[in-house]
Amino acid sequence: MLRLAAGLLTAASVALVLDWYAPSRASLPAERHRRRWAPQPAPGAEAAGLLWVVQVSDIHISRFWDPKRTLDFEKFCSETIDIIQPALVLATGDLTDAKTRDRLGSEQIEVEWKTYQSILKRSRVMEKTKWIDIKGNHDSTNIPHLDSAQNYYRKYSAWHKDGSFHYIHTTSFGNYSFICVDATLSPGPKRPYNFFGILNTNQMQELSLMATESLHSNHTLWFGHFPTSTIISPAPGIRTLMSSATAYLCGHLHTMGGLMPALHSQHRGGTLELELGDWMDNRRYRILAFDHDLLSFADLNFEEWPVVLITNPKSFLYSSSAHEPLVRILYSTHIRILAFSPSVVISVKVCIDGVHLGNAHQVSGPLYVLKWSPQNYSEGFHHLDVTVQDASGRTSTRGHIFAMEENLSLRFSFWPSVILLTDHYVLARVLFGLIMLIQLALLIIFRYLQKPALKEKPGLLTLTSYSLHVFSKTNISYYSILVLNLYTILGPWFVGELIDGHMGACFSFGVLVGGSFWQGSLTFVVGILQMLFFNLPLMAYLCWLLLLRCQGHSLRSHMRHVRRPLAVPVHLAMALLLAWQLYSCYFLQRTYGTLAFFLSPMRMWLVVLTPALIYKTWTLKSSQLRTYIIEMKNCQSS
Repeated sequence: MLRLAAGLLTAASVALVLDWYAPSRASLPAERHRRRWAPQPAPGAEAAGLLWVVQVSDIHISRFWDPKRTLDFEKFCSETIDIIQPALVLATGDLTDAKTRDRLGSEQIEVEWKTYQSILKRSRVMEKTKWIDIKGNHDSTNIPHLDSAQNYYRKYSAWHKDGSFHYIHTTSFGNYSFICVDATLSPGPKRPYNFFGILNTNQMQELSLMATESLHSNHTLWFGHFPTSTIISPAPGIRTLMSSATAYLCGHLHTMGGLMPALHSQHRGGTLELELGDWMDNRRYRILAFDHDLLSFADLNFEEWPVVLITNPKSFLYSSSAHEPLVRILYSTHIRILAFSPSVVISVKVCIDGVHLGNAHQVSGPLYVLKWSPQNYSEGFHHLDVTVQDASGRTSTRGHIFAMEENLSLRFSFWPSVILLTDHYVLARVLFGLIMLIQLALLIIFRYLQKPALKEKPGLLTLTSYSLHVFSKTNISYYSILVLNLYTILGPWFVGELIDGHMGACFSFGVLVGGSFWQGSLTFVVGILQMLFFNLPLMAYLCWLLLLRCQGHSLRSHMRHVRRPLAVPVHLAMALLLAWQLYSCYFLQRTYGTLAFFLSPMRMWLVVLTPALIYKTWTLKSSQLRTYIIEMKNCQSS
């Protein structure tokens, strides 16, 4: 019965986690924001009710690295945008790289901004479309205040304006709201402690007003640089604030080293969150289209032609009855496709469930349509495939699953949902606190527990417990690790120029710089790494050394027998961890200056004190330790 209960509890827990992080389309609470959409106008054969925009993110124009990145971006602005002709382009942050040549330091480099501006001017892209570019964390790093001369965004960007804003795009068939979420830090510390965005209460109130204003528009798209999982915001939280939006567009996470080429998910209220892969390494961009107020999008690779975007019937997975008139699909008369290519498009083949329906014909510009009867597909899921060929012989196929019934279930991928829907700063705080509590509890409990008597041939578990007792009751080791852990919590870890010319201090719970305090986010992640890869291993290493001392070894005698199978890996592991700590000192110096290198108790001071503590453990002489040695010898002789 116990096993059955445990199995049921585990299954229920897994189901809850899966439902939270990968909610099915049927489980979304659509009624909360449902609008009374009319079935007409429905998508037909006319070139009406169409609006498409382009998004590009994480361009990272660099003075030092990958000049092709800049050349390709200029070609994108001058050629790709000419072909697609979007009504609007959203460049969602990290316009420049802002890294020093060694990639460790960070600073605003004016020549990068001048290069960015010159591309916009030479390509004349701002004359062809509405170009809205916003800041990312790289664009706001090492800036003491918004009025600083180092804030090149104000001088060289197309938009120029700091802060969140509401832009309304007007068409003959309605208004479309675009709300920017500017969560960049001001003052902006150097990397890496600007990785998370932060919104204060005033910024949340401003965004709330914009959200209310946007309710009069056909649709609202929110966009920003940071995914919501990397934005710290006060109650009710940024996701709740944007719950009336159809989608939130962002960048920042790139493709996570190629592990997550598509980071898409959906909030509990139905709002899509669509992170876009970077331009920097992957040359990604996105086309989004509203077709009779149905939202469709395609994530694309630069210079891969033809570009295909199916706008009707739209993908079931990316649908939201809370925000879109999905009933119009059922009343539509034509399948609708946007096809773009530098060459003439010569064929647009349409298949549903593997059955060829025919070739779509061009109506106007990039719009191709094919008559269909949606009632034939009113039950279950169906797979739509469109293959486009141009005059240069290039072909491209795009497909998706669609359905007419809203009560069907289709889930987003689990890991992208975990990455986009988890509040990572909260998770980091909890893990940091748990790890710290576990280590402190081990120290204090074994300090006051009665030491167990050793029996003949003690096992690994007994020796581990015994070594923890010896460690906790040896003052030099106990108080050293206790102080180290408490200092890891309370800090400061280092003091230095977190912004050039401005002193600051870094703690586990946040960063103090330029008269502002930014609450902990990435600091907790760094704290977790410090605990797992140094504090805890150091404690385990000292426990092992004290156990060797109890077994009668001195430093000299141990060195003579260091070839034992266990000894070499243990010493090597500790040496590597100390080397990692030493590299962290180098990183600190390159990032925050020489002063931070010397005023870093959690880095440089710890590197110096650790060998001293290890040496003290080998040479420790106390009556208590002699008692343990005698006890261990008696156990071994018996």
